Amino acid sequence: MTYLDHAASTPMRERAVAAMMPYFSGSYANPSGSHRFAREARRAIDEARDDVAGVLGVAPGSVVFTSCGTESDNTVLAGVAGGAVCSAAEHHAVLHPIEDRADGVVVGTDPTGHVDLDQLAAACASPGVAVVSVMAVNNEVGTITDLRGVAEVVRRVAPQAVLHTDAVQAPCWLDLRTIAPLVDAMSFSAHKFGGPKGIGVLTLAPGIAVDPLIVGGGQERERRSGTHNVAGIVGLATALLETDAHRDRELVRLAALRDRLVDSLTGALDGVVETVPRDRKVAGSAHVCIEGIENEALLFLLDEADVCASAASACASGAMEPSHVLAAMGVDRDLALGALRLTLGHTTTDADVDRASDVVVDAVRRLRERSS
Repeated sequence: MTYLDHAASTPMRERAVAAMMPYFSGSYANPSGSHRFAREARRAIDEARDDVAGVLGVAPGSVVFTSCGTESDNTVLAGVAGGAVCSAAEHHAVLHPIEDRADGVVVGTDPTGHVDLDQLAAACASPGVAVVSVMAVNNEVGTITDLRGVAEVVRRVAPQAVLHTDAVQAPCWLDLRTIAPLVDAMSFSAHKFGGPKGIGVLTLAPGIAVDPLIVGGGQERERRSGTHNVAGIVGLATALLETDAHRDRELVRLAALRDRLVDSLTGALDGVVETVPRDRKVAGSAHVCIEGIENEALLFLLDEADVCASAASACASGAMEPSHVLAAMGVDRDLALGALRLTLGHTTTDADVDRASDVVVDAVRRLRERSS
């Protein structure tokens, strides 16, 4: 199998798996209990919280463990009363809650998928804006947001607003310590950087209060009730530490592999459009649009050849519709129907890139021959 769908989910890191194993059998106590076995589980959570806080550049008390990135996003957007603003290229975990609000405003992007700062300023000038959410890295096309520029706009025009970033795609590519000082809240999900599914993080800066989405037991300082997923929390922290330690080296390695992959496609096929310039996106994103094909048929052929890729967000429930991100960027609809998202990660090899290139080129040629 050739796996080039790391933006959807990454293979788990071996150290994260090993770190989780004791909490599936020997250390199974509820960390909310009072006996010593419960205290051992709670100690593991506390140590993981410290590790996560260090990588994220926040105080341990700012770290809230959740079930996933979507829950982290929803907690902020549902927990702050008032007007809400986001960009049209956001993940649906942000876009849908804001679209569903009577006081929600969605602003446009430039052709690279970056939020339009002039439109953002105009939206933030509206009375009652209480929360602004702009993602750190786009999950479909890989665009890196200038969060410093976004923060300058929000702090100047709507200083009362909570500034949130969906940073789910960021840990593999950006030093998160540079993001934390710019925003009030950040969302993460472990399975995007080699941790397990079903565990995420929300950070809340000191003084930022949101109404909890889940209530009942009072865990996480009353900010997210529910019995802790101890194994998941330990796995998340382990994977995040390893990601942070290896990031600089991986950026160089994966950028070279990404460039080789895209160059091989554009060199072998006509009508392959690289969606976002390489200097504006993360090293692992090889998103392209291919003229004259439909990605549903292309993905079928890739799957038959054991090449794992996607067209858009993996959270779209298999719906093969033109991407809302590409629409926001102004990409022609016919071209957008040929979108292909190839994303690289910590297990990607030279052989993966070579084989994916061969399979994609062959599949596109077959589809074009059939259509002609």
